Amino acid sequence: MSNIQIGIQGELSRSPETADGPRGLIIALGIGQICAWGSLYYSFPLIAEAMMAELGWSKTDVYGAATVGLVLAGFLAYPVGVAVDKGYGRVLMGGASLMAGVLLAFWSQVDSLLGFYLLIAGIGGLQAAALYEPAFAVIARRVGAGRARSGITAITLWGGFASTVFIPLVQFLLDHWGWREALVVLALINGLVCAVAHFGFIRSEKDAVHFSHPHPENPLATDKQEVRAAFHKPVFWLLMLALTAYAGAFTAFTFHMYPLLLEGGLSTSSVVWAIATIGPAQVAGRILISVFGSGTSMRRIGTFVVAIFPLVFVVLALQPSSMWVITAACVVYGASNGIFTIVRGLLVPEMLSRRAYGAINGLLSFPSTLARAFAPVAVAWLWSTTRSYDVVVWSIAACAVVLALSFWLAAWASRLRPAR
Repeated sequence: MSNIQIGIQGELSRSPETADGPRGLIIALGIGQICAWGSLYYSFPLIAEAMMAELGWSKTDVYGAATVGLVLAGFLAYPVGVAVDKGYGRVLMGGASLMAGVLLAFWSQVDSLLGFYLLIAGIGGLQAAALYEPAFAVIARRVGAGRARSGITAITLWGGFASTVFIPLVQFLLDHWGWREALVVLALINGLVCAVAHFGFIRSEKDAVHFSHPHPENPLATDKQEVRAAFHKPVFWLLMLALTAYAGAFTAFTFHMYPLLLEGGLSTSSVVWAIATIGPAQVAGRILISVFGSGTSMRRIGTFVVAIFPLVFVVLALQPSSMWVITAACVVYGASNGIFTIVRGLLVPEMLSRRAYGAINGLLSFPSTLARAFAPVAVAWLWSTTRSYDVVVWSIAACAVVLALSFWLAAWASRLRPAR
C-alpha cells in the first residue's frame, strides 16, 4: 500500500486539496466499497441457495429478482453520474447506504415471492449509487478526472477485499444462524458502516473545480456538449460493447460460481476456499499494476488483460478435477478482474474525454448494467434447460472473446484520436 499512497500523494500535490481530505475520502470510499460489494452483490448467490432450500422457490424465480433490480440500476446509472458531476455524491451514496440497510432488514422477513421481487428491485437500484461508478465519479470530481488514477486505484484495492471478507462471513452466518439472521447483519453493516463513511467524508465543498479549465478547441464547451461529442466517436461504441461483454461474463460467473463449482464435484469448503482466493488475487493484481505499471497507459494494460479472460473460462469449461487447477484459474481470473476494474475506471479520461466523467461513464455503464441484470437469469434458464453448467461456462468464454476483440479495436481507434 505504501506505493499506492505515494502515488496518491503525487496526485494531491498537484491538486488544490490538502493531503488529509482526499486520503480520508479514499479510505472511507474504500471501506464503503468492501461493504457494499460484499453485502449487496457477493452475498446474493449464497443467500439465494439457502432461500431456495427453505422456501422451495426455483432458481429461475430467485435470479429473476436480481435481473429486475439490475435493470433498474442500469436506468439509474446515467442520472446518478450526472448528479455526482453536479456535487450530490454525498447525498446519493450516503442515502443509498441507509436505504440498503432498510431493505436488507425487510428482506430478512420476506415470505412471498412478490415481496422478494420488490425488495431485490430496490436493492438492485441502489447499487447504481453505491458501487464503483459513483465512487470513481466522486474521486474524479475531488481531484479532477485527469488526476484520478491513484485515487481510483486505491479504491479498487480496498474493494478487492469484498469477496474475501464477505463470502466466508456470509457462509459462517448461514452455517450458524441462517439466511434471515445473515441479512440482519448485512443491514446493520450498511446502515452503520457505509452510511457513516459516505456522509462523513464526501464533501462537495472540497471538490476541485476541475471543469473550470476550458478545452483549447472550444472554450465554451459544456458537459452536455462533451457527452454529445462522445456519441460521435467509434471508441465510445466499441468500449460500450467491450464493457457490456465484460459485465455479462463477470456477472454470470459471480452469481453462479458457487453452484457451478459445486456441480464440478468440489466440497463446500473447497468451493469457498477457491472463491475466497479471488479477492486477494484482485488486490495483488492492482498492486502489481500500481507499482510496475504506473507509467503505462490504461489502453496498453487493458489490451493485455482482456486476452486472459477467454483462457480462464476455457480452462474451467474443460472441467478440471483438481482443486488446485480450479484455484489457480480463480487466482488468475481475480488478478485480471482486479486490473481491469482500474482500466474500466480510467477509460473515460484517457480514451474519450476528461470532462463530464460521471455522465459519460454512466452512459457507458447503462448496457453493462443491463447485461449484469439479464446474465444471472439467463444462466439460470440455461441451467434449468440442460441441468448442467457446461453450456454456461462456454457461453461465458464466448462473451470473454467479444470483450477482447472489441477492446482491441477501441484501443486501436483511440490511438488515432486520443481524448482531449
